Amino acid sequence: MRVYTPGEVATHAGNKYLGVLVAAKFARVLNEFPRDRSSSREKKLTTRALEELVAGDIEYRVVPKRRSEG
Repeated sequence: MRVYTPGEVATHAGNKYLGVLVAAKFARVLNEFPRDRSSSREKKLTTRALEELVAGDIEYRVVPKRRSEG
């Protein structure tokens, strides 16, 4: 299994914290799709999400948080 360093994630996501958030949200999206349960060698969803993030296959945009009016 390949280990992804925070530096690798940061180069593709701006910083390591944003990279982890993007990968986690993408892993949740992947979880909604049907998977082949017969394969025991299937990669974990978080690993697949990090691979795609580092490869530059995930497009995302940061939406600023709206202030609550009060």
